[in-house]
Amino acid sequence: MATQVTWLGHACVQIRTDRHSILIDPFLSGQPNAPIKPDAVAADFILLTHGHGDHVGDTVSIARRTGATVISNYEIITWLQNQGLNKVHPMHIGGSYTFAFGRLKLTPAVHGSGLPDGSYGGNPSGLLLYLPAGRIYHAGDTGLFGDMALIGEEGIELALLPIGDNFTMGPDDALRAVRLLRPRRVVPIHYNTWDIIRQDAHAWAERVRKETGVETVVLPVGGSLTL
Repeated sequence: MATQVTWLGHACVQIRTDRHSILIDPFLSGQPNAPIKPDAVAADFILLTHGHGDHVGDTVSIARRTGATVISNYEIITWLQNQGLNKVHPMHIGGSYTFAFGRLKLTPAVHGSGLPDGSYGGNPSGLLLYLPAGRIYHAGDTGLFGDMALIGEEGIELALLPIGDNFTMGPDDALRAVRLLRPRRVVPIHYNTWDIIRQDAHAWAERVRKETGVETVVLPVGGSLTL
């Protein structure tokens, strides 16, 4: 069963299985590199790692248009309900649940999670998706932490890791994260949206290949790979 993973810029990723479209952190309308507009993107499920505006993004408008189920931590889901969304599913870190697309577990992330209006957004998280085609780990916005080794014990087919620095891990710590996670493949995200997080992803990928042997794929914005 083929699964297509598309990078839509920043931390926004679309995962298409043969039956579902899963949209992660849909920051599109405010993103200078976005290859698609919010009113054109498909979504059956929307997954949010944390509450910052460059991750919650266009969730409300996309969910209203598509009828997608939004999944995130309890605090973010409560906030979205106050925005008028009712097709939602609250979770929290360490918890997992089986949805139509497969199982999802929320993992720790080291970051903040304040919502766009200043409301409390709970704890940030990463996302571990157990799909028929393999396990995908979207780290969310995070610094390096040692328990990535425990996440790696799950057997990661694909890791999506921030490399932009300043707000998240930079290239050096993202390389250390690859060593801890031991994924089969890794894709860099959360870089080059603005100058403050500008990075040479190809140079980073070459370091990862040489120092860890992990297959590293630098996707262009709008580019895809298949599991």
